[in-house]
Amino acid sequence: MKTEINSVTDLFPIVSSERYLKMEALGGEIPFWIYPYDIQKEATVELEIKGLVQKLKVQNISVLCLDLFELSVSIIQEDVGLDEMFEIEQEMRADDKYDFLRATQSALDIHNRFIPKIKELIDTGAYQILFLKGIGAVYPFIRSHIILNNLQSIVKEMPTLLFFPGEYTGQALNIFGKLKDDNYYRAFNILEYKL
Repeated sequence: MKTEINSVTDLFPIVSSERYLKMEALGGEIPFWIYPYDIQKEATVELEIKGLVQKLKVQNISVLCLDLFELSVSIIQEDVGLDEMFEIEQEMRADDKYDFLRATQSALDIHNRFIPKIKELIDTGAYQILFLKGIGAVYPFIRSHIILNNLQSIVKEMPTLLFFPGEYTGQALNIFGKLKDDNYYRAFNILEYKL
């Protein structure tokens, strides 16, 4: 039976179910799910995610909820310093902004900093679910398909749910419903989940 999902709150029966937690019926696929939503509802979705995490906690289901923007800021702060990054940006001419994008991506280094930091956070607790949010705030410095591709090697033992501000067709990620982020085929659209 397909579950009617109109908000993040409606995800509770799914993500708290034994079937979801045990990653059953995935046919050997990685346990990645995407919750696409309209960017206009960002503030509401943010509040609902907090409520969902709290409700799961009451049910003794542990969730690691990572805000990719906050994680990015902490990595930059540790490795470069936010003040230094602000100074670099202010000193650049308008036509050098692409160089700033590359410098920021370099500071965040997906393979050597970002993914290892996520693994470190996962390893600090006995989590049952991983939630990822804040992908809109880190775009275009970090792209959702790159995160998901790189997480495949470290997150196999728990279901992962990416809250995505845009559309997910099961093949393509369209951030903000307008820009094609890239193709990604390995995740399931949680709006199509059947209990």
